Amino acid sequence: MIRQSLCSFILFVCLCLSASLMAQTQVKWVKMSKALEQAETQKKKIFIDLYTDWCSWCKKMDVATFQKPDIAEYVNANFIPVKFNAEHRGEITYQDQAFDFVKYGKRGYHQLAAELSKSLGRLSFPTIIFLDENQNVIQPIPGFQDPKSFEVIMHYMGEDHFRTTPFKAFSANFSGKYN
Repeated sequence: MIRQSLCSFILFVCLCLSASLMAQTQVKWVKMSKALEQAETQKKKIFIDLYTDWCSWCKKMDVATFQKPDIAEYVNANFIPVKFNAEHRGEITYQDQAFDFVKYGKRGYHQLAAELSKSLGRLSFPTIIFLDENQNVIQPIPGFQDPKSFEVIMHYMGEDHFRTTPFKAFSANFSGKYN
């Protein structure tokens, strides 16, 4: 009886510890409006995961890339992370301009999603977007990013290499966990 209770207690403690560790290594997503407010005081870059509910590649990237503990830890430490639904219904003010949902066809899109990815010429999902400390778009990057490709991108942006080094040169010399 005592042995069974002890085993149950140990199992319970292990489960609690593993749940606690998992919670600590998840990306701490915030809403776009909150990120814009935080960026004013924290002077951090903003990382945006632009997605839609119907996008299967977006869901795959959530699991395959953003749930990696080392990626989540780096994103949380170096960016204000935003998960932004490109079909969000509600007004958001960005750089003193109001953006809202626009009905288009059966669905529609949020004007801010289009504004942030306008250099691509179209909306694409998933797209990751980086904003600098002054909330200016650094670069939208369309398409699914596996851990290996995202690791290079997050270090390139997070450590300001984009300011001085072409991405091709940086990625050729980058050594990370996934390559």
